[in-house]
Amino acid sequence: QVKLVESGGGLVQTGGSLRLSCAASGSTSSITTIGWYRQVPGKQRELVATINSGGTTNYADSVKGRFAISRDSGKNTVYLQMNSLKPEDTAVYYCNAVTIVIAYRYSSWGQGTQVTVSS
Repeated sequence: QVKLVESGGGLVQTGGSLRLSCAASGSTSSITTIGWYRQVPGKQRELVATINSGGTTNYADSVKGRFAISRDSGKNTVYLQMNSLKPEDTAVYYCNAVTIVIAYRYSSWGQGTQVTVSS
């Protein structure tokens, strides 16, 4: 299993920037994909960005060109640089890691970090 701890959320004005961090511990060598999802009350959790073990990234259309996901394998940390933030980016952001162990797929979640963008 993998433990994920997010940090970096906060309050920012429209057009501002934030960088989220997700520190992974445990069976980090088994991680195949790691990334960020977000959720607002009353709505389903949605994908923001992911990066796989080969370095391939995937972004939601709503954040392309504004957000960038990256990872520091040496620190077992993944980052989400968020630029040109909009009020609709306000949500709780969760880190997610997918691991595969002996053909079993596990999904681990962090506790979430609040991002609030004021208009």
